[in-house]
Amino acid sequence: MNDLADIGLDGLALSGILIAVALILSFVRRLGLERDLLVAAVRALMQLLIVGFALRIVVDGDDPLIFTWIWVAVMVVVASWTVRRRAPEVPKVIPLALASFAAAAAVTLGVLFGLRVFEPTGRAIVPMAGVMVGNSMTATVVVSRRLVAEARDHRGLIEARLALGLSSQDAFAPHLREALRTGLVPQIETTKTVGLIALPGAMTGLILAGVEPVEAVRVQVAVMYLVLGSVSTTASVMALGLTRRMFTKDHRLAVAPVAQSRP
Repeated sequence: MNDLADIGLDGLALSGILIAVALILSFVRRLGLERDLLVAAVRALMQLLIVGFALRIVVDGDDPLIFTWIWVAVMVVVASWTVRRRAPEVPKVIPLALASFAAAAAVTLGVLFGLRVFEPTGRAIVPMAGVMVGNSMTATVVVSRRLVAEARDHRGLIEARLALGLSSQDAFAPHLREALRTGLVPQIETTKTVGLIALPGAMTGLILAGVEPVEAVRVQVAVMYLVLGSVSTTASVMALGLTRRMFTKDHRLAVAPVAQSRP
C-alpha cells in the first residue's frame, strides 16, 4: 500500500490541527460554533472508528454475503429515519423513503453487481451502497419538502385546475416537475463539473492508495453514474408516491393549507 494511505496515529493527531484552525476562526469571529465543531469532529472520529471495526465482518472474503446485505438494509432504515427527521412536515414519509431507497438499491446495485461491473463482494457492495444511500438521502429530503411546499403554496391554483375537470395527476404535474428539478439539478451540475473544479472522493482515495490515475478514473465514473441513477430513482419514487398520498381517491387535495399568521 502506498505510504500516503497509511498516515498512522501520529498523522491522524496532527491532522487535528485543522480542527484547531476552524475553532480559532470561530472564536475570533464570534461565530459561537466552537462546541458544534468539537462535537462534529469527535463524533465523526468515533463513528468512523466503530464502522471501521464493524466492517471487518462484511469485507472479509470468507464471510457470507448475508452480513453484507444486512448492513445495507440497516443503512436504508437509518436513512429513512433521517429523512423523517429532516422533513417532519411530510406525511408518512418513512414508508415512502424505505420504498425509494429499496428501489434505488435494486436498480443501481443490480446493474453494477448483476452485470459484473464490480465483483459482488462485501468489500465492494457496502461502499457502493453507502454512496448510493448518502447521495440519495439529500435528494429525497429536498424533493419531499418541495412537493409539500408546492401543494401548500399553490393550493388555490391546483384546486382551480381540479374544478375545471383535470385529474389530480394533471393538476399537480407542473409542481411535480418543479420539485423533481429542484432535487435533481444540483447533482447533474456536480456531475458536469467533476474533475474540473475538484477531484471526487473515490478517485482521490484510490490515488492516495497508489492506484493508477486512469484506473481510478474508471472507478470514479462508475460511482458517478451510480449516484445519478440512485438520485433519479429515489427522487422519482418519492415524488410519485407522495403525490398520490396528497390527493384523495376522488381527486381532492388533502394537504393541509398553510397556517395564516395572526396580526
